[in-house]
Amino acid sequence: MKTFSTKPADIKRERHIFDASDKILGRLATQVARLLMGKHKPIFARNMDTGDFVVVTNADKVRVTGNKLKQKLYYRHSGYPGGLKTTSLEKMMQTNPAWVIEHAVKGMLPHNRLGASMMKKLKVYVGDTHPHVAQPKGDSKRVKK
Repeated sequence: MKTFSTKPADIKRERHIFDASDKILGRLATQVARLLMGKHKPIFARNMDTGDFVVVTNADKVRVTGNKLKQKLYYRHSGYPGGLKTTSLEKMMQTNPAWVIEHAVKGMLPHNRLGASMMKKLKVYVGDTHPHVAQPKGDSKRVKK
């Protein structure tokens, strides 16, 4: 019996649509990261991008548990002395809720060029509408978990 090696021709990509309404941020991000990496497929290979396309809608309605809205902080630094800026999750959800989901998913993907190519297959939208609706039948899977 020969060892199976995944080739680019073997990869069949599907589109998964998530509705983030009343979903917990971390649990949603793990499901999305798993689909982007392709870990749900039997042809999964760590050295290749075997994942699917993922569309997340209603990013502004995602939930967090505990006091994370006030206590969770996002940091960025300008590179100058004293240039550390912090933003709470509550303020980030008001200004850019799509970034919060993208940031959570990005932290769960490989931190290299492969992870960057996986992130390109993620689309996050604040509202309920998105331009990826008109797909051929059987190409799109709406996830209701």
